[in-house]
Amino acid sequence: MTDFPQGSIWLVGAGPGDPELLTRKAERLIRSATVVFYDALVGTGIMDLIPAATRRVPVGKRSGRHSKDQKTIDALIVEAALAGERVVRLKGGDPSIFGRATEELDAARGAGVPIRICPGVTAASGAAASLGASLTLRGLARKLTFVTAHARAGEELDIDWQRLADPEATLAVYMGKAAASEVSARLIAAGLAPATPVALVENVSLPDERQFHTRLDLLPLAARTALGDGPALLLIGKAMARPGTATLAAGSARQAAASSAA
Repeated sequence: MTDFPQGSIWLVGAGPGDPELLTRKAERLIRSATVVFYDALVGTGIMDLIPAATRRVPVGKRSGRHSKDQKTIDALIVEAALAGERVVRLKGGDPSIFGRATEELDAARGAGVPIRICPGVTAASGAAASLGASLTLRGLARKLTFVTAHARAGEELDIDWQRLADPEATLAVYMGKAAASEVSARLIAAGLAPATPVALVENVSLPDERQFHTRLDLLPLAARTALGDGPALLLIGKAMARPGTATLAAGSARQAAASSAA
């Protein structure tokens, strides 16, 4: 296999969970690997694609339950490649979006090991598709910002809230359920309207996916009561109004702009 020789590594995006959202390239690489180091959030349907003879190594991280630290993961994948294995490092979503790809790329390159990236569908795209919504919306949401709400234990979120409180943007907050109260309070304090629409999506693209629509000032209550134990994404902005509402609002905004220009 010309793009996956022995002694090389692929960082493969597993997408949000639904195996049908996996790219054809990702599936080919998974089936061709001799060892797969996989994250905790990789869906069972995707794990089922790994051949029975392929070695599987769990290296996933869940909040408060880290099975391996990052340096250990770096060392493991490099060691396997140096031993002549075809290594897949299987990551939920897209490896380049909050996937700690840089650490693994640097470790492999430092050891002289060939390493490449196979992108995957990121959770924000999967959530928007499930909601039947667009992350951007002409006239209302001209920008899209990805941010992670994960911080080390005991540390505050080091985020420029003033910049994120943009009424003309959609804000996708990864790993945001535990930080929902702080996200709500900080964005409102930075000037974002309390009535700003919010969509919460838990277990994106999986059979047990949950969706909930609320507003920014009610986000803490919704995060506590409407969701279960799965990973959740927060989508904040006017484009996240219930289907049809955002379209009508965008049309009104364009009409108002046309009237003022006349």
